[in-house]
Amino acid sequence: MIEQYPQQVKIAFKHFPLRNHRFATKAAQAAVAAGRQGHFWEFHDQLYKRYNRLNDQAIEEIRAALALDPEQFKADMLAPGTIARINADMQSGAQAGVRGTPTVFINGRRLMDKSLHGFQVLINPLLDQLKVTE
Repeated sequence: MIEQYPQQVKIAFKHFPLRNHRFATKAAQAAVAAGRQGHFWEFHDQLYKRYNRLNDQAIEEIRAALALDPEQFKADMLAPGTIARINADMQSGAQAGVRGTPTVFINGRRLMDKSLHGFQVLINPLLDQLKVTE
């Protein structure tokens, strides 16, 4: 849908590291740190490919593969702003009823059917509204 409607559809990613995943919080910190060097989505995608094998070595391998500055990456992972952002995301997710990941909302409505059809059911009426107001 993003490729089809690049000007109308945007993604806002919120971190919600699950407590039962030992490396989830560290992975979220690493993704934020990668984002500060302009590589959030690339890092994110690699994390998801390894979600069941996450550890310090995997995070370091992803960092190195993306050629992220190691000192800046480490500092950004531990920065108070990084921790605050993740905590704020978790709080807003909890308030919205998020209990697991991935959870998707479209304009504040929770998407239950994560198939392409499910996205279209919620997004197409919104796109139609945009056409009316343009």
